Amino acid sequence: MAKAKKAELDLSTEEKIKEAASIVFTKKGYGNARTRDIAEEAGINLALLNYYFRSKEKLFQIVMAERIDKLFGVLTPVLNDESTTLEEKLEKITESYINMLLENPDLPIFVLSEIRNNPDQLSNRFQARKHLTESVFVKQLMARRSDLNPFHFLMNLLGMNLFPFVAKPVLQPIVGNEEMYRQLMEQRKKLVPAWMKLILDQG
Repeated sequence: MAKAKKAELDLSTEEKIKEAASIVFTKKGYGNARTRDIAEEAGINLALLNYYFRSKEKLFQIVMAERIDKLFGVLTPVLNDESTTLEEKLEKITESYINMLLENPDLPIFVLSEIRNNPDQLSNRFQARKHLTESVFVKQLMARRSDLNPFHFLMNLLGMNLFPFVAKPVLQPIVGNEEMYRQLMEQRKKLVPAWMKLILDQG
C-alpha cells in the first residue's frame, strides 16, 4: 500500500514539474528559463526537481516531446483512417485540433517558437515526410485533385486551425472576452472544413 502511494506521489510530482516547466519555457523560452524558476512555479525546492530531472536540458526534451505529440499527434490516426472520406477527415482534424487547443491555448506558441531552433525535432518525431507521401489522407486527396500539391493543402488546413491560437493575444481583445473568443473557435469547427471543401471543388 505504501509503495502504491509513493508511486502515485512520484507521478503527481513529475507531472507537476512538467506542467511548471511548460509554463516557464513558454514564458521565457529555453535559453532564459532557469531550473530555479521551474521549481518555484511547481511549488517545490530545487533539490527535489533535480532528483526527478537531472538537468534543464533533459526536462526540456521530455516536455518538448510530449508537447509535439500533443500538438501534432491528433493528426496521425485521422490521416490514416481508411474508413472515413476525405471530407470527413477534414471535419475530424478541425474538431480534434480546436478542442485540443481550447484546452491547451499556449501549446502552439511553446512548440512553434522552440521548434525554430531545432526543426529536425519535429520532422523526425512526427515523420512529416511519411505523412505527406504515404497517408490515406494524401492518397484520397491525390485521387480527388491530382493537380493540387498536398503540402499546400495541409499547410492551409493546419494554418487555419493553429493561427487563431498563435495570434490569440492580439485577436482576443478585438473580438471581446474569453467566452466570445471561444464561441468564435466553436464556429470555426464548421467553417474551416467548409472552406477546405471549396478548395477541393475548384478543380
